[in-house]
Amino acid sequence: MAHPMIISPARGPLRGTIRPPGSKSITNRALVCGALAKGRSTLHGAPAGEDTQVMVDALGQLGVAVHRASGDANLQIAGCAGRIPAEQADLYVANSGTTIRFLTAVVSLGSGMFRLHGIPRMHERPIQDLLDALNQLGSDARSEARDGCPPVVVRAGGLPGGSTKIRGDVSSQFLSGLLMASPLAKRDVSIEVEGHMVSQPYVAMTCRVMQHFGVHVIVERPSEPWRLRVPAPQQYTAGRYDIEPDASAASYFWAAAAITGGQVTVPGLARDALQGDVQFCDILGKMGCSVRYDGDGITVTGAALTGVHAVMTDISDTVQTLAAVALFADGATTISGVGHIRHKETDRIGNLATELRKLGATIDTRDDGMTIVPGRLRAATIDTYNDHRMAMSLALVGLRQPGVAIVDPDCTRKTYPNYFEDLARLSALVH
Repeated sequence: MAHPMIISPARGPLRGTIRPPGSKSITNRALVCGALAKGRSTLHGAPAGEDTQVMVDALGQLGVAVHRASGDANLQIAGCAGRIPAEQADLYVANSGTTIRFLTAVVSLGSGMFRLHGIPRMHERPIQDLLDALNQLGSDARSEARDGCPPVVVRAGGLPGGSTKIRGDVSSQFLSGLLMASPLAKRDVSIEVEGHMVSQPYVAMTCRVMQHFGVHVIVERPSEPWRLRVPAPQQYTAGRYDIEPDASAASYFWAAAAITGGQVTVPGLARDALQGDVQFCDILGKMGCSVRYDGDGITVTGAALTGVHAVMTDISDTVQTLAAVALFADGATTISGVGHIRHKETDRIGNLATELRKLGATIDTRDDGMTIVPGRLRAATIDTYNDHRMAMSLALVGLRQPGVAIVDPDCTRKTYPNYFEDLARLSALVH
């Protein structure tokens, strides 16, 4: 492991324009749809992070060729027309939640034995709700250790279809995986979502990506309990897909503007972007920042910050970013509605609270969130728990507070390998 990275404080307000890599969330959905399509697809602007590569490698083991030319941001996918070539595979997914949840559903369409596993933390992340839903549709999917977590073993013989229920309060990725596999079931699939559906914009994202590749989902009840129906069989159609910049990654640069009183523009995103995380800017607006939405970009201008109460159920990937900003606000900031993030790459409530306390804040945690009371900031060495978002968000505190060091900065390779270089480049624009 590399030595901790000490963050250099900004010499003044950060001002500039920066475009993060393409969205990992969109890319992994488009990779699945392109892999199941008939024909060759091209994804323009695909990121080069670990999560994307893990999905590419796993699809390759399933017999679906995905090619990226050296230094190119485009991925070429030779679709399998819904017929998975491999009859067995042992798929290593590292700590990529989208990969294991999407592909557990996808391999149920095949014929043979498939095993999916990852790093130790992945084997602590729940997946039983997805397995139960698939089994209700006629699949044979099991937790190898019988503890409701990966490794997962799927004995596949095609997906018969029918009706199923799935909880909505643990991860929207379970539902997204079901949705993407369902058009290739032998008959229509009806899905009822039990309880509150977290991260609803990600489910909408899944449906829109599927639609781009020629299949459709019918929302029969757009409120709790949600009910969706996928007509089957349908055929995915290959084509070109342009990947938006990653809005979760963009949140760090908008937050940098808020923290330093600067002005940062992220091109390629708009208020109606496919990714719900652009709503993070609305929270910054409530805290006192100025937010401008142009036709092809979003600009945040920092100002004096005031604490807020933010219900972040739909944009939970930006919780850590808001926590960093909250340290510079006047008054407390309360985050709620995000109990499900305790099951992410790390416990993003409990472990985040530990690191914020190191920086001088007073933190009150609850099952579904926390209250952050800013205190006198101090230097600290931040543990990142192999969580890319912990590293990227809390590094922002070092733009104002000297002596902030980030342990294992290379964990950002999961989604944004060049993050610290881009942050330094933005800082270098200060005169």
